[in-house]
Amino acid sequence: MNAPPRRPSASAQSLARALDTSVPLAGLLARLRESDARLAAIVSVLPAGLAASLRAGPLDDKTWTLLADHAAAAAKLRQCVPEIEAALAAGGWHGPALTIKVRPRS
Repeated sequence: MNAPPRRPSASAQSLARALDTSVPLAGLLARLRESDARLAAIVSVLPAGLAASLRAGPLDDKTWTLLADHAAAAAKLRQCVPEIEAALAAGGWHGPALTIKVRPRS
């Protein structure tokens, strides 16, 4: 027996409506999407297995941050900065500066 398709909840619809109508929230969502797109663009130039230890971090006018799961991944990522910057440039992203941080443990 197939269940009927689920409809988005009222709160999900309210959130989507807020994102569509609020200029600040729409800008935040655009930055989140661009940060994810940048990460997707650089995965191919990273050593095998390193991408699994990374997360796209904040993007603002001055920096884009990559978050590494641990210090070893951050150190290896710092060695890859020239390749990362070349991949970003090939994708049409020229700036902002790249920063690498170890993701805080929760």
